[in-house]
Amino acid sequence: MLVPSQPEPSLPETVPAAVYRGRRLWLALALVAVAGAAAGGYWWLHAAPGLPAGIASGNGRVEADEIDIAAKFSGRIAALLVDEGDVVRAGQVVARMDTQDLEMSLRKAEAQVLGANRMLDEARAGVEQQKAQAKLAEQQLTRSIVLVDKGYATAEILDQRQQQMSAANAALAAANARVGQAEQTLAAASHDVDLYRINIADNSLVTPRDGRVQYRLANVGEVIGAGGKVLTMIDTGYVYMDIFLPTAEAGRTTVGSVARIVLDAAPQSPIPAKVVFVSGEAQFTPKTVETKAERDKLMFRVRVRIDPDYLRTHAAEMSSGLPGLAYVRLDGGAEWPTFLALGRTDEPSR
Repeated sequence: MLVPSQPEPSLPETVPAAVYRGRRLWLALALVAVAGAAAGGYWWLHAAPGLPAGIASGNGRVEADEIDIAAKFSGRIAALLVDEGDVVRAGQVVARMDTQDLEMSLRKAEAQVLGANRMLDEARAGVEQQKAQAKLAEQQLTRSIVLVDKGYATAEILDQRQQQMSAANAALAAANARVGQAEQTLAAASHDVDLYRINIADNSLVTPRDGRVQYRLANVGEVIGAGGKVLTMIDTGYVYMDIFLPTAEAGRTTVGSVARIVLDAAPQSPIPAKVVFVSGEAQFTPKTVETKAERDKLMFRVRVRIDPDYLRTHAAEMSSGLPGLAYVRLDGGAEWPTFLALGRTDEPSR
């Protein structure tokens, strides 16, 4: 018996490869277009308006001078009174070193001062005693001279009185010398006391300027050598940004020129500043400087410092390393654009 053959299942029609390639191409173009539109919109929203004539700009990072707080003497750290990020004031004690050995030496020196005072008192009393002896010898000598003249005493007695007078004067001079020696001993002991007190005070580490603690480099209980660093702070009273300007603009920039700093983190808050340094040497100098085009490539470093008055009230907002733009007014008559205008006087304090 013949069994009729079953029809083979139909397969889907194959889509040509060219169609897939076309679809992928259009999808890629669409993604590129969307990304370009997003980037363009972001740039349009964040880009600063064009600068008027007489104002130059450059990008940089906010920086502040770092100050290392180190121990004057070797020893063990007894206490740390601040931590990283703490705001500190000039003269504030931030760490203390162990001073037990210095305190014992101070007590010894103070005891030596007491002993030197007693020695001085004894020496002065000895001077008074020798003065009395010298006066007595002088009186006896005077009487002996009278008696010898009248024949009631011999020349031998007169010689004895003269010798006694000389001995009394010598003893008085020695007593005065002992007073001087005692005074010097007292002065030396007093200087030792002052020295130990100064050394103990120097073991309390203080901040030289207003600022903020940046790093803690040692812990309580560690023994460090003389000059060992304990903390690193940044001087929030001197915050600046270094930028680079081309020859044409750097040549018109002078120390004291009014400036503005705009941080990327706060684009709507211009910060008052001024130029405090213009480098006399070009950076990125070509090997040969001959043509005007090559001279135009020279860049000069310009330091723009934030107004100290502004820092007194905004020091906590300043962080070293924040990127931004600095704007320098090259022409004193140039007007600041709206996005750089301040709600106060245009000139920062000097």
